Formats: sequence, structure tokens, C-alpha cells
Amino acid sequence: MPVFQHKKFDDLSIEELHALFALRSEVFVVEQDCVYQDIDGKDPKALHIIGKEGKDLVAYARIFEKGIAYSDYASIGRIVTSPIYRGKKIGHALVDYCIAQCKNIYPDQNIKISAQAHLERFYNKHDFITSGKTYLEDGIPHIGMILTTDSDELQKNKVRS
Repeated sequence: MPVFQHKKFDDLSIEELHALFALRSEVFVVEQDCVYQDIDGKDPKALHIIGKEGKDLVAYARIFEKGIAYSDYASIGRIVTSPIYRGKKIGHALVDYCIAQCKNIYPDQNIKISAQAHLERFYNKHDFITSGKTYLEDGIPHIGMILTTDSDELQKNKVRS
């Protein structure tokens, strides 16, 4: 299992920055055949989550406090696992780490993601609840999903779903 850590943009090394842009491009642009502007100006405001095995970047995500990606929610995005490391539950470990960091750093903020629709059940396993209808984002079906960090509210949502 990789070692996860979080870093502010200014604390990333040049090599880490290159590796995360390369991984995001490999998966989101090349593998998914989706031409879009990955470098969106939000990286300097993000907390970058990097998962490494040795020197290799094998998983990555970025998180934001409320008001950056969504006005009323903290958020997790650009969640990605290297294709050669898939099938080892690294994606689950990455999402768990991201949720823990959000709860620790932004304790009173619910979390919203824009998930690729085919991954809805994956995120349900992490207690994300579907919010709204499927929509196209860069030509790929997505669904809004919310994780309520208040344990009482989370139990209510689990009963409803």
C-alpha cells in the first residue's frame, strides 16, 4: 500500500508537480480520450494528496476548503490511481485518506465530489450520497455526490438510501 501525504502547492517539489500532472494527463486526457483544460488555475489553492510507492506516484487527488470548488462544500477532485497499480484497492485507500484529511482540516464542512457516473457505487462505499441527476462534464457522464461529516446526519442519509 502506498504512503500517503498531503502538501500545499508551494511545498511540492518540481518532480512531484511533474509526476502529478503527468498522471492526471495519462488518465484523464489520454486514457479517457478527453481533451480538456486540466491545469485550471485551482492547483495553487489545493491541498495535494500524493500516494507513493518508493519514488513512484501511484495515486493522487486534490482537496479544497469550502468556497473554492463549491460555495457550500469542501471538495475532493482529480482522484486518480496509476493504471499499472489498479486492482489493489489503492483508490479506496486514497479516498479514505482524503476524507480523513477533510474531516481533520475542515471539520465542519460537508464534502462534495463530481464523480464519473460509472463510479457512483465506488463512492457509495465511502458514504457519499448521490445528489442530483447525471450531467455531462467534458463529454463524460458525472454525478454530484455529497458526504455529510456530521455523524447524526450521515445515519439519517444511510436510512434514506
